[in-house]
Amino acid sequence: MDGFLPYPGEAIKLVRRVAIPGTDVEVSRFIFGTAMLHHLQSTTQQARLLEAAADAGFSHYDTAPYYGFGTAEDVLGRLLARRRELTVTTKVGLYSPWRPARFLPEVKIRKAAGKLFPGISKPVADWHVATARKSLDDSLTRLRRDHVDLLLLHEPEPNLIQTDEWLSWLEHERGRVAAFGVSGERARVSPLVEGKSPLAAIVQTQDSVLKREADFMCKANRRLQLTYGYVSSAKNNDVMQALEDALRRNDCGAILVSTRSVSRLTQYQTALDRAGEKA
Repeated sequence: MDGFLPYPGEAIKLVRRVAIPGTDVEVSRFIFGTAMLHHLQSTTQQARLLEAAADAGFSHYDTAPYYGFGTAEDVLGRLLARRRELTVTTKVGLYSPWRPARFLPEVKIRKAAGKLFPGISKPVADWHVATARKSLDDSLTRLRRDHVDLLLLHEPEPNLIQTDEWLSWLEHERGRVAAFGVSGERARVSPLVEGKSPLAAIVQTQDSVLKREADFMCKANRRLQLTYGYVSSAKNNDVMQALEDALRRNDCGAILVSTRSVSRLTQYQTALDRAGEKA
């Protein structure tokens, strides 16, 4: 069972799904992020959390080769191999320093050492297409899939990206990449949106109800697509209110969230229910 444990939860209740504007990719209204998986104590706990998320209605997962130095993709791949209905985003552009980690204890050691020596854990940016091609190969191997549903340029540096070369490669990868775009904070992705770069057909970016960081999308006459950051910016740590506000703020796209607790997975369905009642 590859470390997976059964989740004795309630009957499956699917989270409402949306089609990302401009694509044929349909995702759950809430997307499960894997950036924090390495904080759990074992791969068994990681696997159980991912499985429980799928049972709770998350149909789409967000990952990257840098998350857990590759281990996030690897543990997620065990789930994706068994549940073919699930969809996935991974990324290129930011990579693990040194090499991908093989085991969770190695991740924890490298993260701890990185507090003293940042070069041990700080991501390496590389905007060469050849590196991205190799990264996609490796990600597909870890994810145990022959394609990804979304491939995003991770915190892109617009002045270092040769747009025509990237577009040529991404179009060539259509069999292995269903759709592509960019992911990052406003300073990284807004120049590509404002310049109407074809690389920014899909945008995943930080946002909040108070600061409205993603308003650059609205100014470009585009709807919010994939957003994150609402819970971390919530007032008084009111998670439920933050989730409801996020659903109203990004009313037609999907919201990237994460948790380390199986018991908290039901809060996302509750937020959807409440937002529906108030609509």
